[in-house]
Amino acid sequence: MRLACQLEESAGGGRVFSGIQPTGVPHLGNYLGALENWVSLQSQFPSVLYSIVDLHSITQPQDPALLRSNILDMAASLLACGIDPERAILFQQSQVSEHAELSWILGCLTTMPRLRHLPQWKMKSKQKKDGSVGLFTYPVLQAADILLYKSTHVPVGEDQVQHLELAQDLARIFNNHYGDLFPEPAALLSCTRKVKSLRDPSAKMSKSDPHTMATISITDSPDDIALKVRRAVTDFTSEVTFDPEARPGVSNLVTIHAAMARMGVEEAVAQAAGLDTGAYKRLVTEVVIQRMTPIREEIQRLRADPEHLEEVLSQGSCRARELAAPVLREVRQRVGFS
Repeated sequence: MRLACQLEESAGGGRVFSGIQPTGVPHLGNYLGALENWVSLQSQFPSVLYSIVDLHSITQPQDPALLRSNILDMAASLLACGIDPERAILFQQSQVSEHAELSWILGCLTTMPRLRHLPQWKMKSKQKKDGSVGLFTYPVLQAADILLYKSTHVPVGEDQVQHLELAQDLARIFNNHYGDLFPEPAALLSCTRKVKSLRDPSAKMSKSDPHTMATISITDSPDDIALKVRRAVTDFTSEVTFDPEARPGVSNLVTIHAAMARMGVEEAVAQAAGLDTGAYKRLVTEVVIQRMTPIREEIQRLRADPEHLEEVLSQGSCRARELAAPVLREVRQRVGFS
């Protein structure tokens, strides 16, 4: 398994692909764990594709009107966070039909036991008791998303590494069957620590968390951010230290502070010297509001012009199809369809 900390990845060649589901506006954990890194990758690689993966989203029931709105919310959020359509191809997955066709072909090279042991199927099918076929084959579509563009690097979280290993396996299997075509994509693991729930620091921050105080959305108002940070779970020790095992709540605030202020954890702890946790929460609040306010305001501006967002996605889909179509033509020829 090829891994790299993306901040150490040298610029030069290669192509980056990553996708995000349109589940509404991203939260602080999405921003620090993925989107901030996506922005930096635009200047590190000559070819970068970011997809709003709406085909993946329908593995769970979706309201069509809400899905359409969520796609535009995600497009506005990505643009506001710094994704530049001049430097990256930003597109809607379902508008490039080659994804689905390559997924079928790769699915015919995949065994059911291989998919059954992937962690997300185990977790989500257990929650749902009886997961859909789409949920079961979701990692094959993920592999198709990556291989369709002959991607060389994929930014992933630790929970997605096994899915990327499937993409690497399928590249090898296809190449062995039909001749070399797909590179084996390398994982770019984020160097940013995971942001945890403000109410349960043993769990990661999540949009699906039923507790409204647990998650900071990137469109939260300053008052909302202040309230959520003020109510964040800490402990009975007033001094600010970084010890994720013994003091997960306070350590989560230090992680947020360090990441939002673009400093190391040690420097964040040093800035907290002499502050009790109440005063430190006010400091963290100020830093988060300072970083998030311009993003929130830009999302509001972009969402007021849905036609512009639709045009950005349409142009991105055209550019993505220009890359995808010749690859799929080659796949079809090698498989024997043409």
